[in-house]
Amino acid sequence: MVPAMADRFYFRQLLSGRDFAKDDSIAGQMLNFVYLIGDREEGVALVVDPAYAVDEILQIVEDDGMRLVGTLATHFHPDHVGGDLFGHDVEGIGCLLERQGMKVHVHKDEARWVKMMTGVSDSDLEVHDSSDIVKVGEISVELIHTPGHTPGSQCFLVENRLVAGDTLFLDGCGRTDLPGGNPRDLYLSLTQRLSKVPDSAVLFPGHLYSRDGQAELGETRRKNPVFQPKTEEQWLQMFGPGLL
Repeated sequence: MVPAMADRFYFRQLLSGRDFAKDDSIAGQMLNFVYLIGDREEGVALVVDPAYAVDEILQIVEDDGMRLVGTLATHFHPDHVGGDLFGHDVEGIGCLLERQGMKVHVHKDEARWVKMMTGVSDSDLEVHDSSDIVKVGEISVELIHTPGHTPGSQCFLVENRLVAGDTLFLDGCGRTDLPGGNPRDLYLSLTQRLSKVPDSAVLFPGHLYSRDGQAELGETRRKNPVFQPKTEEQWLQMFGPGLL
C-alpha cells in the first residue's frame, strides 16, 4: 500500500543558534532558518539555505534516516548560502558540496551572485525560471521568482507551505537597499507574484524576526504592515528603499 502524501512528506524547520550552530555567536544573532524538505518513503531530502554548521545539518538529516540529494537557495546572501558576513566566514553551500556532491537549485538571475559569494561553479548549479518544479522523491516543490530583496530571490511552495527566505517575514519583508535590491520589484513580488499562493498556506520565513516561526499566509496578509498600503505609490513611500 502506497503511503498518503501527507504521511511521506518530510519537513523540518531548524533555527541557527538553537537547533544547530549553538556555539556560533553570529548564527545566534542572525537567527536564520534552514529547512529540510523530503520524501520519507524514498528517504531523500533537499536542504534550503544551509549555512553556519554544515556538518551538524548533515547529521540531523542522517539521524532522521534521510539522505540529502540537493540544495535550494532562496538568495545569495552569506547568511543563507555561506561566504563573508561582516568579516565572519560563514560555512555554506561550498562546504556542503565538499562533503557531498549535489546540485544547488537557484533562479537564473541569482546564479552569478551565488557564484561570486560562495566560489561554486556553473557545474554546481541547476538554474531555474519561475514556476519550475524540483522533485524530491514524489514531493514536488514549486519555485516562485520573487525579486526585490535580490534580483533572483525565490520562494518555495510545497504541500501548502511557503518557504519565503527574506522575501516575506511574519511582520515585515526583506530590505531593498543592499546590492541588487529593488523596492518596486519587491512590491510586485508581494502583491502579484505571491498572489497565487492561497491564504491557507503556512508561511515559513528565512529568519525568526517575530515571536512565532510560522503563520498562515492569510493572517500575515491581514496583520503584516507591508500589505496595508493600497497603491504602489503608497507602498514605496512607506517601505522603499530600506525596510528590515
